[in-house]
Amino acid sequence: MTVEKVLELVEGELINEITIAPESINCALASDLMSDVLTVRNHETMMLITGLTNLQTIRTCEMSDIKHILFVRGKEVAEEMKALASENDILLIRTKYSLYRAAGLLFGAGLKPVY
Repeated sequence: MTVEKVLELVEGELINEITIAPESINCALASDLMSDVLTVRNHETMMLITGLTNLQTIRTCEMSDIKHILFVRGKEVAEEMKALASENDILLIRTKYSLYRAAGLLFGAGLKPVY
């Protein structure tokens, strides 16, 4: 699924701009527990869907090679987070939808779950 399709489905907005064009997203994981995210491997084109907006989220994605994060519930993202994500070529998206609704819309459109 393309980033543009994700933006359309969840009525999302890009939070940051990265210089490297993002790949298509092949699967997604919805979680606010970064310990769960760290257990997932071999999903280079995975998107994390979360409501957790702190530096730990960006660091977790950096360690897990996750290049796309969808923040739900209209969460605000600090400038420090944006800068760290951009440094690591991680694309940030925000939606007003709940985690449940955003994940359901993406799943219904064919985006596969990690598990």
